[in-house]
Amino acid sequence: MMKAHVYVTLKTSVLDPQGQTIQNALRKIGFAGVTGVRQGKYFELSLAGDLTQEAARTHVEKIARDVLTNPVIEEFRYEIEE
Repeated sequence: MMKAHVYVTLKTSVLDPQGQTIQNALRKIGFAGVTGVRQGKYFELSLAGDLTQEAARTHVEKIARDVLTNPVIEEFRYEIEE
């Protein structure tokens, strides 16, 4: 069985108010060295063992693009492990 790890983040051109709130909180509790925080989402997909690497990539990209992200404001990257 393969697993896909999908990471979804806001595009760099999109403001990230939650990330900014986290950065401000970190600064207030003494982590002044953190100069930026961007938050995101993580998904772990279990894939059928009979898929080829190429088919797995095709499936994961379609799922990430069509279901897991809002392509207007988000981008994604993924890794597949066997």
